[in-house]
Amino acid sequence: MDGPLIIKNDGSILLDTGHPQAGGIRKWLAVIADLVKNPGTVHLYRLTACSLWGAAAQGRTSEEVLDALERHSRTGVPPAVRSLVTREMGRYGLLRLIEKDGVLVLVSEDDRLVTKLLGRPELSFLVGARSVEGAVPVALEKRGAIKRELARLGYPVVDEAGFHEGETVEIRWRTDAEGGALLRDYQQEAVEAFALEGTRHGGSGVIVLPCGAGKTLVGIAAMARLGCATLILAPNVASVRQWKRELLARTFLSEEEIGEYSGEIKEVRPITIATYQILTHRVSRNAPFWHMELFRERDWGLIVYDEVHLLPAPVFRVTAEIQATRRLGLTATLLREDGCEEDVFSLIGPKRYELPWRELEAEGHLARLEAWEIRIPLGDSARKAYEAAQVRAQFRIAAENEVKLQVCKELLHKHEGLPTLIIGHYLAQLEQAARLTYSALITGKTPHEERERLYQEFRDGRRNRLVVSRVANFAIDLPEAQVAIELSGSYGSRQEETQRIGRVLRPKKNGGQAWFYTLVSDDTVEVGYARKRRLFLAGQGYHYRQYPYRQRVGNASEETEEESGNEHRIPANVQGP
Repeated sequence: MDGPLIIKNDGSILLDTGHPQAGGIRKWLAVIADLVKNPGTVHLYRLTACSLWGAAAQGRTSEEVLDALERHSRTGVPPAVRSLVTREMGRYGLLRLIEKDGVLVLVSEDDRLVTKLLGRPELSFLVGARSVEGAVPVALEKRGAIKRELARLGYPVVDEAGFHEGETVEIRWRTDAEGGALLRDYQQEAVEAFALEGTRHGGSGVIVLPCGAGKTLVGIAAMARLGCATLILAPNVASVRQWKRELLARTFLSEEEIGEYSGEIKEVRPITIATYQILTHRVSRNAPFWHMELFRERDWGLIVYDEVHLLPAPVFRVTAEIQATRRLGLTATLLREDGCEEDVFSLIGPKRYELPWRELEAEGHLARLEAWEIRIPLGDSARKAYEAAQVRAQFRIAAENEVKLQVCKELLHKHEGLPTLIIGHYLAQLEQAARLTYSALITGKTPHEERERLYQEFRDGRRNRLVVSRVANFAIDLPEAQVAIELSGSYGSRQEETQRIGRVLRPKKNGGQAWFYTLVSDDTVEVGYARKRRLFLAGQGYHYRQYPYRQRVGNASEETEEESGNEHRIPANVQGP
């Protein structure tokens, strides 16, 4: 056997991308397994319960999966992996939700399994509901809850109760001549994978594409395919307005057909775009979520969850109640820091499509990225304060290291004239950075209209620098941003690092590459958190180059002497265009 795969006992799969068969198997592998790491020429995938259920949801069988693994493996398929595939794919379809005589019922050919599961405390809300025909009546509002709980118990439910069509809305694409754009091949593939027309499995699921790969266009294409009233949920007001701009630019929808539902505006129209924040707003901890009624305001035929990995728990709960509505999740990563990936599977749907960053970069659909981690010393006074502080305070002292601002200025000089984002976590640090670099500042305190004006000036090229807080982490379209300088972050958040790198990944009109710099205080707790983020991104194929940023003291090193006279220096090979 000389295939491109090496399969291990724990369900991990190594793909040798240099093998002649690798190209043909990569997309198939993404259907049955989760991509964990893709550094260099060896990509790491892992078979999980959710990934195998997702494969079954797309019509794959365990026999087909095992046969393909055997044919492409160098070492064969270990017995433990055979057992995993057979067990998990065999469980998909054992339990089904169907509509029978106008009643929603849970059915199974394995009567003993149903009896066993009904005895679980997690399903106590169904106790006493068993009928003599072996079907368990389920209240409509419990359709999502039972799917979620059974998935957590390891038994995914095939939901065959169907979807309602929703209010009809015609969504027509503009042609190229009118300013629109045709879908790229992979975007069209993603839409087809979501729709799965002619099968009982289509209509709900998650599309995983890197930042800058055009997830918004995939969402609009899905809306056009279904032709129905759509509720779009987004992380913030800026992303709400971005969706609206794209809908107006790409389709013949009018301003009157698109509504914004946020803290400032409450419009409910055939296409309505709302923020997660407004949906989860309430006047007190025990007060109801009044704005959740938006889910019932119209006869929605589709709900789009932008950045689905951020889905707040209250929205999860409401989503559990609206399972008759088609649902589309869009994200750059299914990783959730709370470990609730199974909830995304059961309540939104399985992963329908995924492409890695490096593949899209190689095809020219994303900018080439160069990532640097620059280690910076603490000044003497900061070092004394750091050593006397508690751990939590130590992190902030390290994050706000003032030497970082000097490094930031040098990097701006290196990339003079390129559209640059300076990103950070702490407001005082960002305010200082804005003053020192003569840049506009955008934080959570910045009024939305002011944010939009500054973002638009950046897009138009009238402004080539912005200092931004975490409000710019998600779903902000700044396609020409070419350099990002990260002053500080939220501890070791992998999600945040993914999104921040995503700000510079869109392909540039000039064909240029992108640079991402993260500034880390050396010999502090910040190094450990940075390492966690770096290892995650390195696993996705983005290797950070590391460089120690040193002061000149006494006899300079040979490397430092290359730029004699500078008190500090950036490595000579970190150059602008």
